[in-house]
Order: sequence, then structure tokens, then C-alpha cells
Amino acid sequence: MDDKFTLYDLRVEVVATDKPMVCSHRVGDYFLVEGENIIFPGNNYFSLYAMATILPLLPAKQRELHKNDWMLSDAEIACPDPHCGARFRISRTGSRDFRHSECTVVPICEEE
Repeated sequence: MDDKFTLYDLRVEVVATDKPMVCSHRVGDYFLVEGENIIFPGNNYFSLYAMATILPLLPAKQRELHKNDWMLSDAEIACPDPHCGARFRISRTGSRDFRHSECTVVPICEEE
């Protein structure tokens, strides 16, 4: 049985708006998502509160979506501080294949 599946690699980057940023965000700071791993290259850092806002969206952004799904078109997430002008842009940067058998010991369910 072929147990391969594909996930998109992601880049989450701080972008500015016309409102000032009042949190510790720096334009251009970013992190990468590769499979289940979050990577902070160089001297990048992210607010815990911003990360908590972004994390629930990442697994959906990693997966193939229907062309009409709003998760495909909506790529910017607002800072959770309503007074901060920062946005976090989620971009797909590539894809990689994984195998079910390398990610879990739970067998694939055969559809009835």
C-alpha cells in the first residue's frame, strides 16, 4: 500500500501595515514550518501571543485545499493585540513527501 502524503513547507513573516506595531515584532522576522518542525533561522524571534494565534492555522495551510476554501486565499493573520498593526503572512514555499508509516504506528484505516 502506498502510504505517501504531501505537506507544504511554510514561511510565516512579519509584515507592516499603516498602523504602528506596538509589540516586539520586527518587519521581516520569520519562521519556517517543515513537516512538524518549526525553524527559527538566524536571530529571528516571535511573540508567544502571536505564535498562539498563528499555530492553529498552520496544519491546514500545509495541506492541499479546495480551490474555493478561504484558507487558501487568506494569508495574513492579525496580531492578537488590537492596538498593534503587525500582520503575519503565511506563504507556501515548497512541498515535501512523508510516509504514514514514518509518522505514526497507528495503521491506515481502510474505507468501507
